[in-house]
Amino acid sequence: MSDQVRISDGALELPGGVTVRFMRTLRLPETGTHPLPPGLGTFPLRRVADYPDRAPAEWLTRGGVVLPVYQREAMWLSFSSPVPAALQVGVGKVCAVSGRPWSDRLSQDPQNYVVLPRQPWLDGINSGSGTIRQFVAVPLGLGATVEGQVSGAEVWGGVQLEVFELRDEPLAVWRAEQQRRAVATRGPWGVAAEESLPPMPGYGAMPRMAAAAAAPSMGLGAGGRMRQEVYRDERGPGDWRLEPSGRVFVHLATAPQWRQITGEAPPPSPVDRAAYNAAGLPWFDYYDADAADLAAAAPLADVKPVGDWLGDDQQPWTPTQPGQVKKVKDDGQVTDGDW
Repeated sequence: MSDQVRISDGALELPGGVTVRFMRTLRLPETGTHPLPPGLGTFPLRRVADYPDRAPAEWLTRGGVVLPVYQREAMWLSFSSPVPAALQVGVGKVCAVSGRPWSDRLSQDPQNYVVLPRQPWLDGINSGSGTIRQFVAVPLGLGATVEGQVSGAEVWGGVQLEVFELRDEPLAVWRAEQQRRAVATRGPWGVAAEESLPPMPGYGAMPRMAAAAAAPSMGLGAGGRMRQEVYRDERGPGDWRLEPSGRVFVHLATAPQWRQITGEAPPPSPVDRAAYNAAGLPWFDYYDADAADLAAAAPLADVKPVGDWLGDDQQPWTPTQPGQVKKVKDDGQVTDGDW
C-alpha cells in the first residue's frame, strides 16, 4: 500500500481526503430484490506489516491491511471525499464495477471505478438496472468467489482499492464552481444555506460513516440483490490523473486467523436478520435523480450466488414491514507491496 494511505479511527484514509470504511451488515436472501441493509458497525483494521512473524508471507509481500470476517458474513464499503475522486474497487483483483481484470489505469468503456463523493457506498458487484449483488465472504478454493467464477482461478482474495485524483485544471474549475454556489446560497447571516441544514441521515442503524498463519483463505462472493445504483462518470477521461495517488490491499482473515495474527478476539458473529426485523429496526432506500446508472457488467452476469456453492441459506427471511424502510435524500501509514 502507498505511504499516503493510513488507518485512522477505524477507516482507511487515502490521498485527496478519500475515506473508506468497511461496514458490517445483514446478509440478504439470495432471492428477490431488497432495500439497503443497515450498518452494524465497522470492521477493525490492522496493518499487516505490524505482524512480521505471524502474518502469512504472501500478505507481508503484498502489504496493506487485514480485517476479520466470518464465512458468509456480508459487508459494504462506505465512502467520503471532500473533492471529486475516482476510486477503483477490486474483489480478488476483479473490478467490482466492470467485471474486468484489475488495471492500474482508469477506463470509461466500460467504466472501472466509482466517482466520489457522488457514490456514497458500494454494497456489492454491479448487476445493472439499479441493482448490485451483495459482497459476501467465502473461503478460497471452492470456486465460489467472484474472482474464481470470472477469472477461473482463486489466487488473490481480499479487496483492492486504488484512488485517482483530478488534474489541477479541472480541480480548480470545480473549486471555483463550489465557491460560486456557496456565494449564491448565502443567507442573511452570511452562512451558506447548506451549512445551516442538519446532516444527511446516515445509511444504517449506525451512521454510514506464533508461527506464520495459513495462506490467504477468504474472498468475496455474490449474495442477494439490492436496489443500489453505480453512477456513471459525467467527466471526460482527461480530467483524471493518469497515475493513481494511493492504493491498498485489504486482506480478509477468518476469525481464527485474526486471533492468531493479531492476538485480539474477533468481533462477535453477525446479527441475525430475523431478530433485527422483529425489532422493527430500519432498512434504507437511496436514489439520486440527477445521476445515471451504469449498465450491467457483462463478465459479472453469470456469477452464481454463494448459496449455490455453500448450500441454502439457513436464516429464514422475515419481510420488512411498512415504515421500516427509510428514505435517504440524495442530497498510521500502511506500507504497499507487490500485487
